[in-house]
Amino acid sequence: MLAREVHDPGIGFLTITHVKVSPDLQAARVFYTTLGTESERRATDKALHRAASFLRYQIGQRLRLRRVPTLEFQFDKSVETQDRVERLLQEIHEAEAAKPDEHHDPDRHDD
Repeated sequence: MLAREVHDPGIGFLTITHVKVSPDLQAARVFYTTLGTESERRATDKALHRAASFLRYQIGQRLRLRRVPTLEFQFDKSVETQDRVERLLQEIHEAEAAKPDEHHDPDRHDD
């Protein structure tokens, strides 16, 4: 629905990472991530909040629920954190690969 029916230019390229629905089905927290700068991310956040009532109405129409959960959009920082950890691990790996092998003596022959 976000890609095809919400025509807000503030919504950039985004990915829904997961949704947490309350046990009573009254609230749904929608986690997302998006590409772009901090200002683009804020624009996407505002656009998602503007679209929330439209999306809630559409969900109610399609699922024919007696009560439709309120939608709360929240930027998923876990993806950003995971990317940072991966970059750090890659840097460590590259640094270790660039070090000379301390256990390897090129003049020693174990034939």
